Amino acid sequence: MNKEEYLLLYEKVFSGNCTLEERQQLLNYLDDFELQDLPWDADQMGDKQQAHDRLQEQLQLQIAVVPTRKISIGLFKWMAAAVALFGISVAVYLVNQRPTKPLAIVKNRPKLLKNDALPGGDKAILTLANGSQIVLDSAHTGQLAQQGGTIIGKTANGQLVYDATKSTGDSHSTTASLNTITTPRGGQYTVVLPDGTKVWLNAASSLRFPASFTGKERNVELSGEGYFEVAKNAAKPFKVKVNKVEVEVLGTHFNIMAYKDEPKIETILLEGAVKIKNGAAEALLKPGQEALAGQTDTYLKVQQANVEEAMAWKNGYFLFNAENIRSIMRKISRWYDVDIVYVGNVENKDFDGSVSRFKNVSEVLKMLELTDAIHFKVEEGRIIVMP
Repeated sequence: MNKEEYLLLYEKVFSGNCTLEERQQLLNYLDDFELQDLPWDADQMGDKQQAHDRLQEQLQLQIAVVPTRKISIGLFKWMAAAVALFGISVAVYLVNQRPTKPLAIVKNRPKLLKNDALPGGDKAILTLANGSQIVLDSAHTGQLAQQGGTIIGKTANGQLVYDATKSTGDSHSTTASLNTITTPRGGQYTVVLPDGTKVWLNAASSLRFPASFTGKERNVELSGEGYFEVAKNAAKPFKVKVNKVEVEVLGTHFNIMAYKDEPKIETILLEGAVKIKNGAAEALLKPGQEALAGQTDTYLKVQQANVEEAMAWKNGYFLFNAENIRSIMRKISRWYDVDIVYVGNVENKDFDGSVSRFKNVSEVLKMLELTDAIHFKVEEGRIIVMP
C-alpha cells in the first residue's frame, strides 16, 4: 500500500464508509508503519492544518455515535493513528455501564510492553491407541503411523490426515484404536478424520476419535473448541459429545465452544442442520442459530448467533462485541499461554473491536489500553489486569 492508497483508506474509515476487510487492512498497516516519518506533501495532500481540523472534526463525530455501555477498541486505535500523523491530542470519553466520565488525553501510542508474549501457532500432540505420543509441530511430513488399515500422516501444509481407505472395518481393532489430538495453550491444529470430516481445533482443546469409523454412527468427543466440516453420510450420523451435551449431524458446518471455564457450551450452526441434546432437552438448529447449554445442568436455549464473532478465531483474529474484559482475557490466556491476575475492580467494562491473532500480546493489550479504561502489567508468563 502506498501513501496515496493509505490516505484514501484513512479518509474512508473516518467517513464511516469502510468495510470490515478495509478496516482490518488499515489496522494491520498501522502496526508496521510509522506515520510521523512521512513527509507532508502540501501539493498533493493539501494544507496540513485544514486536514488536521477536518479529521479532528470527524473524530468528534465518531465519538458521539459510540453505543452506550461499550468501549470501541477500533475507534481508539484510529484516534491514536490521527495523533501520530498530525501530532495532536484528542480528548476521549469512556462509555460503559457506569456514568460516563472524561478520560486522560491520549498523546501517544503506548510503548511496547516488557516480557512480550508471542502468538500461538500450529502445535499439537497426537496420542495413539497404544499410548505412544507424536509431537505434531515437530513431526516430519509423510506417514507417521499405521493402525489397522488406516494410514496416519502429516501433509506439507501441516494437517493431520487419517486415510482409512485400506481399513478392514474390524470393529474390535477400531474400538481399541481410539486416538486423541490435543492442542496446548498457545496451539491450534487441523485434522482430517477417517471419514473425510475436517476439524479445526482451537487452543487448549482435544478431540478423541477412532482410527476408522465402523458401526452405525461416527462418534467423537470434544473438549475446548472446534470447528467441524462434517463429511456427508446419511446412513451414518456424526455425533460430537461434550460432557453431557450431544450434537448430532449428517453433514454440516458448525462450531462448538465448550471450555470448562466458560459459563455455557455454545454450538453455532453455519450450514445444514444439527440436533442438540442436553439431558432430556432437545433442539434443532437452523443456519445462523446457536444453542446455549448448561455445563452442569439441562439448560438449553436457542437464539440467533453472531457467526462472524464465533468464527473469528478460525479466521485468524479476535473479535470483541460488547465483550467483558474477563471473557477477553480468557481468550488471551489460551492463545498466548499466559496466566491472568486481576488487581482492583475491573467489572462493568465491555469492549468492541478486532485485532489479528498473529500479533504479539502487547499489540492486543495496547489497543485495550488506548481506551484508558483498563491497564496491564506484563510479567513473564502472566498478565496483571488493573482498572
